[in-house]
Amino acid sequence: MATEDKDESPVEEDIDVEGAQEAESIESIRSALEDERQKAEKYLANWQRAEADLINFRKRMEQEKADLVTFANETLVLSLLPTLDDLERALGNVSEDLAGTTWVEGIELIQRKLHGVLQAQGLSAIEAEGQDFDPNIHEAVMCVEGEDGKVVEELQKGFKFRDRVIRPSMVKVGQKGSGVGPNQ
Repeated sequence: MATEDKDESPVEEDIDVEGAQEAESIESIRSALEDERQKAEKYLANWQRAEADLINFRKRMEQEKADLVTFANETLVLSLLPTLDDLERALGNVSEDLAGTTWVEGIELIQRKLHGVLQAQGLSAIEAEGQDFDPNIHEAVMCVEGEDGKVVEELQKGFKFRDRVIRPSMVKVGQKGSGVGPNQ
């Protein structure tokens, strides 16, 4: 029996050593698995962030494209405003003896057509005379005696293009008192 005890001891030691090695191996596999799980979560979070950034980029590009299409004609319209002003000034200075002639009526027709085309593209005049002075849409060039803070006279028409001010109205603003100008 003593020999049997001696025989079992080395076998048990081998089993214990194998069990310990197996436990270490399982533990290292679990540790490696946890490391890989953390990496996978990190990669997933980075991918989700990149996907959100791409979606935001696409939305921003679509908005910029829509703005470009909407305001593509703004420069052209702005460059045509002096011509519209000149036509209005010329028609405003027609003498009485020329007022009913066909060429003056032709010029009036041209002015109305130009104004109609510009309106169809999104141009609208800014109302000024009699309105409260608003520095966002009016440019005060002079203060005169009148109702305080009201636009007394419009010197040059202002315009909006699709709800964006492209040229403010040049106006005289009323001021109670002696009509002192802004530089005096």
